[in-house]
Amino acid sequence: MSNTVKKREEIRLSDHFTAKRLIRFVMPSIIMMIFTSIYSVVDGLFVSNYVGKTAFAALNLIYPPLAMLGGLGFMIGTGGSAIVAMTLGEGKKDKANEYFSFLIYVTIAVGLTLTVVGFGVLRPIAMLLGAQGRMLENCLVYGWIILAFQTAFMLQFVFQSFFVTAEKPKLGLAVTVAAGLTNVVLDYLLVGVFRFGLLGAAVATGMSQVVGGVLPLVYFAGKNGSLLKLTKAKWNKWVLVKTCTNGSSELMSNISASVVNILYNYQLMLRAGENGVAAYGVMMYMSFVFSAVYLGYAVGCAPIISFHYGAANRDELKNLFRKSIGLNGAAGLFMIAAAQLAADPLMRIFVGYDGDLFAMTRDGFRLYAMAFLITGLNIFGSAFFTALGNGGVSALISFLRTLVFQVLSVLILPVYLGVSGIWLAVVVAEVLSLAVTAGLLMVNRKKYGFG
Repeated sequence: MSNTVKKREEIRLSDHFTAKRLIRFVMPSIIMMIFTSIYSVVDGLFVSNYVGKTAFAALNLIYPPLAMLGGLGFMIGTGGSAIVAMTLGEGKKDKANEYFSFLIYVTIAVGLTLTVVGFGVLRPIAMLLGAQGRMLENCLVYGWIILAFQTAFMLQFVFQSFFVTAEKPKLGLAVTVAAGLTNVVLDYLLVGVFRFGLLGAAVATGMSQVVGGVLPLVYFAGKNGSLLKLTKAKWNKWVLVKTCTNGSSELMSNISASVVNILYNYQLMLRAGENGVAAYGVMMYMSFVFSAVYLGYAVGCAPIISFHYGAANRDELKNLFRKSIGLNGAAGLFMIAAAQLAADPLMRIFVGYDGDLFAMTRDGFRLYAMAFLITGLNIFGSAFFTALGNGGVSALISFLRTLVFQVLSVLILPVYLGVSGIWLAVVVAEVLSLAVTAGLLMVNRKKYGFG
C-alpha cells in the first residue's frame, strides 16, 4: 500500500467529518466502552451461575459505591481531554502535553489515596447498605480486592478519553480489548474452573484493569507517534479546577447512578424480595452494554468538538452537532428493537436456572429497555456541553437525568403501578431529561455557534 493511500486513511481532529468518517473515528471508542462494560457483566454472569444468588446479590450490593470511585477517573478523562483538545486546537502542543501529564499524575495520587481510605471504610459502608453474615463477608472479599486495583481502574477511564485526543482511538481499542479478554479468561479459570467464587471474580477484574490502565501509562511515558506524551509537569490549580468542573457531569452521572441503584434495590426488596434485587442486577448489566454504545460515541466525538470549538470553526461545529443528533436518533431505534428481541435469550443466560426469576427479569427488561430509544440523545447532549467547556450545563443535565428525575420516578410510579413502575422509572426519567436537554441546546445554539 502506498504512503499516499495510508495518509488518506488517517483521520485527524482537524478534518471535515462526513457521517461515514465520523462513524469510523468514533467506532473504536464505542467498542472500547462496550468491552469496559463487559467487566462487571462477566463477573455477574459467572458469579450468578457458579456461586449462586446470595453471592450475586452481594456483588450487586457493594458494586455501586465502588463504581463511584471509578467515576473520578471518568471525570478527569472527559473533563481533561476537552481542555487538552482545545489547547491542541489553539496550536499549543507543548502546553497540551503539560496539562495531559499533570492530570495523569493527579489521577495516580488520587487513586492511591482512595485505596488507603477505602480499606478503612468498606466494612461500615457494606453494613450500612444492609449486608450481614455471609453476604457481608462476600462484600468485603470482593470490595477489598477491587480497591487494591483502584489506581489502575481510574487510569483506565482517563486513558479511554485521552487515546482519542491523541488521535490513537484504535490503539485505545486494542488495549481495552486486551483488558476485556483478560477479564473473561480469568473469570472462566478462577470462577468457573477453580471455583474461587467472588475472590476469583475480583482478581479477574483487577488484573484486567492493570492491562487497561498500566499499559497505556507505559506507552505515553515512552516515545510514541501520538499527539500526547508524558512530560514534566508542575502543579496547575486552574487546569485541575477546570477539569473537575468540566467533567463534573460525568462524575455526577456516576454518583447518581450508584445512589439510584441503592434506592431501586430498596424498593425492590419491599415489593419483590431477593428475586427483584437479582432481576434488577441483571438489567443493570445489560444496561451497561447498551449504554456503552452511546457513551463510546460521546467519548469518541468529544475531542473533535473541542478541537473545532478551540479553532473557532463554527461550520464544522454545526456539522458535527447535526450529524451526531441524527446518528444517535437512528441508534436509538436500533437499540430498542435489539433489546426487545434479545430480552429472552439474554436473561436466560444469566438466570435461566430459576423460572420465576427469569420471567420477572425478562418482562422487566422489556419495559426498562424502552428508555434506550432516547438515552443516546441525552448522553450526547451532556457530553456536547462538556466538550464545549461548559461543565455547568452538562452537570445540570446529568444531575436531573440520573438523579432527580429517576428518584422521583422510582418513588412515585410504584405506588400506582407496583413493580412495573420501578422498571418504567428510567423511561420516564429519560423523557423528562430529553425535554431539558433540547431546551438547553436551543438556548445555547447561538452562543456556541452550532445552531
